[in-house]
Amino acid sequence: MKRSMDPIVGPDALMVMVRADLEDMLERAPFRKFSSFDQAFFTIYQAQRKGERPLTLCGPFLGAPQAVMGMEKIIALGVKRVWVLGWCGSIQPNLKTGDLIVPKDAVSEEGTSRHYPIGPGKAVTDQELNRVLTEALQREGKTFLQGTVWTIDAPYRETPSKVARYRQQGVLAVEMEMSALMTLSVYRSVRLAALLVVSDEMAGLKWHAGFRDPGFKETRRFASDFFMRLIERGVDLGKGIG
Repeated sequence: MKRSMDPIVGPDALMVMVRADLEDMLERAPFRKFSSFDQAFFTIYQAQRKGERPLTLCGPFLGAPQAVMGMEKIIALGVKRVWVLGWCGSIQPNLKTGDLIVPKDAVSEEGTSRHYPIGPGKAVTDQELNRVLTEALQREGKTFLQGTVWTIDAPYRETPSKVARYRQQGVLAVEMEMSALMTLSVYRSVRLAALLVVSDEMAGLKWHAGFRDPGFKETRRFASDFFMRLIERGVDLGKGIG
């Protein structure tokens, strides 16, 4: 629901899952003056640009329920294309800390999606936005994998047996929001694409945290700068990034 004090947004918004990324993005943009709109469970940030639509960021989010609340709000404000930046844990041996994933679909082990019935439709990211995203990554010389992620809202239940089963099925990584966001995008008829940075590894059935790894920090910084450039330049689905 839109209220009179709510911000006016353009067609694109970037949902930043992790507080550290959001804070870095705000701090590294000193030439932009961001206004903030507190939504109780997350914040919408905007930078006004002369003669153009504002640059809109929102976050942070933890888990499917909170992320869906945020996405519902920005859709109500007029957003048509949702871009997501987040972290994930690899469950494939060839995916290492600091690698990039563009999710195409998701295995859902969260409780939010069931409240958004999409009938025979499948919860997926948008093919056209994925094309824009992957072509832009290729122009940057970045490697990435596309595929399925596993969404769970009980991280202490990422058990070895589940990790092994999903790894054998070809699932790339585990995280906490994507299946619900994909389902909501189908339900609300908006476009969604995401870029996830591998922050830790579980393929060997032991947890290897990479949060302090230099490669992870470098990729995080690239991903946030990349998304800022993408949204600022504007997206033409016929031509890619303008």
